[in-house]
Amino acid sequence: MWVAVDTMSGDFGPKEIVEGCIDAINEFGYSVVLVGAEETLGELVLQYDYDTSKLRIVHAPDVIGMDESPSIAVKTKLESSVVQAVKLVAQRECVGVFSPGNTGATMTSALMHLGRISGVLRPPIAVPLPQEDGSPLLLLDAGANVDCKPEFLVQFAIMGQIYAREILKIKQPKIGLLSNGEEDKKGTHVTQKVFEKLKRMPINFIGNVEGRDLYGGGRDVDVVVCDGFIGNIVLKATEGLAKSIFSILKKNIEESSLAKAGALLLGPTLGAIKKRLNYEEYGGAVLLGVNGACIIGHGSSSALAVKNAIRVVVECAKNDVDLRIAENIVKFNI
Repeated sequence: MWVAVDTMSGDFGPKEIVEGCIDAINEFGYSVVLVGAEETLGELVLQYDYDTSKLRIVHAPDVIGMDESPSIAVKTKLESSVVQAVKLVAQRECVGVFSPGNTGATMTSALMHLGRISGVLRPPIAVPLPQEDGSPLLLLDAGANVDCKPEFLVQFAIMGQIYAREILKIKQPKIGLLSNGEEDKKGTHVTQKVFEKLKRMPINFIGNVEGRDLYGGGRDVDVVVCDGFIGNIVLKATEGLAKSIFSILKKNIEESSLAKAGALLLGPTLGAIKKRLNYEEYGGAVLLGVNGACIIGHGSSSALAVKNAIRVVVECAKNDVDLRIAENIVKFNI
């Protein structure tokens, strides 16, 4: 199985992305196609030892920037690294794609060249959020669909259940609907309709959940469904809070000799906490509902995030996640 990697769209150039690809080859034995500026990539790979039979380079001279319009750029920059990487999946040369670039451009490329799975109304972005016990919670939609009909959110629940079961290895995922209270009648007009639909379906639906439940501090839930407007706010607020907490800790430790001594003693514990809360352990966000595995990474994805994103692409392919989604969409007739 080959995985296509957009090497040029990240915030810091291709070096970190290439390193993550080499790590995936050496650690997991995966096969990777590096898509980007051929000369630059050719020079970078010379710095590493790896099985050369498991790596190819496909030249793509253009890059879609973070500030460009996705719909326009994807149509006009046909030789961009993200478009060429997605096309490799569409042509069945690769089982999936990873891009750390413009989220909208990756989504638009996937929809244009891979297409939606039959029956899927709107593909959502699913993001694993680390909880306090170390297990991931899957949040979807995290930004792909701002205005949602009830049927969209019902399908998100089905797709989230499949991903949680097949990739996160949760046998019977508990599914919750994000709302402003646990009571059945809480929420907007749309979420109330979604609640009634999910309640009648043969899935492990536990009802409404609140924001405090997302990180293991409240109800026990594995998959949380919401529209992309709310989901993206939750995601960005989570990233900002995590960054602030560690910045505050670092600042206070630097300002106090007593805190420095304590930090030395607590070093292993702090390291374990940081690892447990590190989104890079999950590689990135997953665009569900398209024909082929598509992982969207953070613009500043490290080699660790890239390596794990490639792992998730392969796991999605091996577990036939898109096929399971197609079967269940037909089964539930949504």
